[in-house]
Amino acid sequence: MKYIILIPDGAADLPRADLGGKTPLEAARTPNMDMLASKGSLGLVRTIPEGFSPGSDVANLCVLGYDPHAYYTGRAPLEAASIGIDLAGGQVAFRCNLVSVVNGVMNDFTAGHIGTREADQLIGSLQGALGDDETSFHTGLSYRHITVTRGRGLAAECTPPHDITGQTIADHLPQGEDSDYVRDLMDRSVAVLAGHPVNQARLKQGKAAADMIWLWGQGTAPSMPTLEESFGITGAVITAVDLVKGLGSYAGLEVVDVPGATGFLDTNFRGKAQYALEALERHDFVYIHVEAPDEASHMGDTAAKIKALEQIDGELLNPLLAGLESIGEYRLLVLPDHATPLETMTHSDSPVPFILYDTAMPAEGGGSFTEADAAAAGLMIGKGWELMGRFLSQ
Repeated sequence: MKYIILIPDGAADLPRADLGGKTPLEAARTPNMDMLASKGSLGLVRTIPEGFSPGSDVANLCVLGYDPHAYYTGRAPLEAASIGIDLAGGQVAFRCNLVSVVNGVMNDFTAGHIGTREADQLIGSLQGALGDDETSFHTGLSYRHITVTRGRGLAAECTPPHDITGQTIADHLPQGEDSDYVRDLMDRSVAVLAGHPVNQARLKQGKAAADMIWLWGQGTAPSMPTLEESFGITGAVITAVDLVKGLGSYAGLEVVDVPGATGFLDTNFRGKAQYALEALERHDFVYIHVEAPDEASHMGDTAAKIKALEQIDGELLNPLLAGLESIGEYRLLVLPDHATPLETMTHSDSPVPFILYDTAMPAEGGGSFTEADAAAAGLMIGKGWELMGRFLSQ
């Protein structure tokens, strides 16, 4: 038996007037997901426990079978692991976004999806100007980077930059204990980045400048069992997102890099299917994460979200299912890690729909892969981390 989890990040949504009262999942043409729903088990699962912020860190931790109450220490340590940072005792990792701020407003939390090569030059300059024995800056991917401190800023209350697009940043700067240290780093980054040649070139090309860093998601290194220790399986993770790569690393999964995987709408959907099938030749399990629907939601772009869902269905799921035919028996779990409504352009803690399809035990299903049909199925899993055990032991 092989096991596959497919995560269309942020796919779940709310009915929209511009879609005639439909959600993007209802409006998108997704024949493969609907086929799986018709032959599998449909339901809802709560991937964000009460009291936790609805982030991809908590949500993916839940989906992989880890109770966030026991294992969650913050987002940034997971991303740090993905780029080879081994946090020592007492060290604190922060997510360090390169952002674009215009007239005091968070204009773009991705700095125009700045390329990694350009970003590396900016992070290098930040390390040279602001790095010392207490603070260091590390290049990640695109706009997503890491700052490590010697125990500073752990208790500061920091807001994710993607939650404040179009809002005045002064209202959302770090607060609470040791926040002055965090705010000082952010403030000092402006002078380092303002006249940087990379930004000057981007402005001449009509692109957003990465004119500030935004620190958030801090935490210390988690201690958690691998999936092999918990469930007796080996596996791989396929994603373009550092957070999910780091979580996979802590879970003991092989991190598979797919050429052309971007974490955006132009990602290599077919490549993810191909590499997933190859990973299943080595392992029992593969975790495929696709960021594109979530990015479209953060942009408030309905058409882009529908396109992303259709690309996942047609360019990833279709060849994946075709390849799985030669593998034998398998189970496939499809679900968003969390909802990301276009209306709010940020994450929600509402339950998300899931499909559990088993070639050995086909179910009657009776619906499509939509929020409404999943709710109508009557199956609700309140503790999201229990879904993994159900998936593997059914």
